[in-house]
Amino acid sequence: MLWIYYIVLNFITIFAYAIDKRRAVRGRWRIPERMLLGLAFFGGALGAWLGMQLCHHKTSKKKFVILVPLFLVLHIALVVTVLIKI
Repeated sequence: MLWIYYIVLNFITIFAYAIDKRRAVRGRWRIPERMLLGLAFFGGALGAWLGMQLCHHKTSKKKFVILVPLFLVLHIALVVTVLIKI
């Protein structure tokens, strides 16, 4: 069940980053940074990192460059811990 959560959330997150990049280019309404970081924090860090790399989005924002990889490492540690206890 945990894998399904991560897969779905990461797909949502990568699409959110892609949509926000497209809106930024077109000068339209944007997804708040708080929402993008929140998606990464709650398990979409891999999708956020991929979205940043593939779309070249938020790569110059220091808080994204620091927090997204940090969230990814924390979630990897969480998954490893859960797997060890099973």
